[in-house]
Amino acid sequence: MPVYSAGSIPPPPLVYLVFIGCAWGLARWVPLDLPTHDWMTVAGWAAIILGAVLMVWAAWEMFRHRTTINPYGKPSALLQSGPFRYSRNPIYLADTLVYCGIALLLASLWPWLLLPLLIRCMQRTVILHEEHLLTRMFGDQYRSYRRRVRRWL
Repeated sequence: MPVYSAGSIPPPPLVYLVFIGCAWGLARWVPLDLPTHDWMTVAGWAAIILGAVLMVWAAWEMFRHRTTINPYGKPSALLQSGPFRYSRNPIYLADTLVYCGIALLLASLWPWLLLPLLIRCMQRTVILHEEHLLTRMFGDQYRSYRRRVRRWL
């Protein structure tokens, strides 16, 4: 698998925005509408809010430990507290929750069809880069953390 340099990995928010934009465009040009229900709107907004709360919690934990939130930066600490106890990538999990919330609000099959490709894209570019960096920086401590905590959930 290729190892990307920090300058060659795409900005994670941009990856999610591109996939949301593609799903929206496909939903308009080649409609694959799902039936709409009030619960879909409620669940969509709930997923967006949950994603935003998780994102703020993870960012606060990074700020509290004075490490970078920037995927191009070098972390100063290996976080294993807060949401990092449950997921090695809580911000990307939060982004995915927001994406799923938007998918519910769009009431289209397209975002769900693109979701596996989005997750693969994130893993192959951004997450693998970060995992290699953390392995180089924190060695056995990070390898032990990887054995205890899953990548997503």
